[in-house]
Amino acid sequence: MPLQKSVLFAEHQALGAKLVPFAGWEMPLHYGSQVQEHHAVRRDAGLFDVSHMRAIDVSGAAAEDFLRRLLANDVARLQEDGAALYSCMLREDGGVLDDLLVYRRAAREYRLVVNAGTAQEDFAWIMRQCAQQSVAIDMRTDLVILALQGPQAREKFWCALPELRAATGPLRRFYMTQTGGMMVARTGYTGEDGFEILLPAVGATALWRALLAAGFAPCGLGARDTLRLEAGMNLYGQDMDASVTPLESGLAWTVDRAAPRDFIGRAALAVRPVTQQLLGVLLRDPGVMRAHQPLRGAAGTGELTSGGFAPTLNRSIALARVPVAARPGDAVQIGVRGRWLAAVLVKLPFVRSGSPLPALAEFL
Repeated sequence: MPLQKSVLFAEHQALGAKLVPFAGWEMPLHYGSQVQEHHAVRRDAGLFDVSHMRAIDVSGAAAEDFLRRLLANDVARLQEDGAALYSCMLREDGGVLDDLLVYRRAAREYRLVVNAGTAQEDFAWIMRQCAQQSVAIDMRTDLVILALQGPQAREKFWCALPELRAATGPLRRFYMTQTGGMMVARTGYTGEDGFEILLPAVGATALWRALLAAGFAPCGLGARDTLRLEAGMNLYGQDMDASVTPLESGLAWTVDRAAPRDFIGRAALAVRPVTQQLLGVLLRDPGVMRAHQPLRGAAGTGELTSGGFAPTLNRSIALARVPVAARPGDAVQIGVRGRWLAAVLVKLPFVRSGSPLPALAEFL
C-alpha cells in the first residue's frame, strides 16, 4: 500500500528533509540536524507538520453523554467552549486503545485528535460504540495540523499573523479558539509553550511559508520524539498499548473516577491488579538506552519502553515499566549490548520549560 503524503510534502522536499515511513505516511525525520531542531524548540521556536494525526469530530444532542462513556477522563469537566483535556480511550478490559486530546468546540460539539497509527481503528471503535445514539461522527481528512512549539513560538506566530493576536493572545494553556478560518490550541507534545493549529488544506502552504519567514525552524519527527521523551510524555505503541492500563503507564491522572459514570473499562480497572508503574531512567554510565532493553534493581526487573539521547541533558534517558515497589532515586542497571550499565530511576518529567528538573541535579 503506498504511503500517504502530507499536503506539505513538496515543501518538505524543497527544504531537503530526510523523509521516512511513519504510521503509513512519508514524513520528515529531520531537515539536516535532529539535535539542532531539538535545541531550536527548547530555546526559540520550532515548526512541525503533524498532519498524519487525525481529527474526529463528535457532535449531536447526545455528544457529551457519549464521550463520557467512551473516554476514561470526563468531558463534563469541559465547562467552557474552547476547553481541552487529555484522555485515554480504553477497551472493556482496561487496555489502552489510544491516547488523545478532546476539545469542546461548542455545546454538543467536540473534536478529538488521535494518533496516526491508530486513527482508522479508533474511528471504527467509536462508530461501533455510538450505534443507535444521537451522535454524528466525522473523520476529518481535509485538515492540516501544524505544531508551533518553543518559548518564542507564540510571538513568532503573531509576527506572521498579527491580526490573530487579539483572539489567541488571551488563550490559557489547554484552551483553543476558532479564528481566521483555523482552530488554534495552546497545547503541544514537547514540554514547551506554543500552539497547535488545524486548518483547511487550501491555506496550509501559505501559512507554512509565512511561519518559516517569521523565524520558525522546520522540525521533524526525530526532534519531536526526543522532546516528548525529555518531557516525560508517552508514545502510543511504545509506552502504552492495549496490553496495559493507564494505571500502569503513568496516566492514572487521566482516569476520572470521581463522578458516578460508567465509562468503558472502568469495571476492569477496579479489579485488575496493578503490578507495574512507569518511571524515568537516567543513565549514569556512558552509552545510549533504547526501547525493550531489560532493567534490574532491588525492587525487581522491568523493561525500557522508550529510550534515547537527551540533547538538553547531554545524557541518555528512558521511560521504563518497573515494579510498583520501585521508587525514584533507586539505583538500577540497564542491559545494553551485553553489558549492565549503571542508571537511576527518576520522577518524570526530565525537562520542563527548557530546563532540567532540579531533582536531577545530583545525578547530572
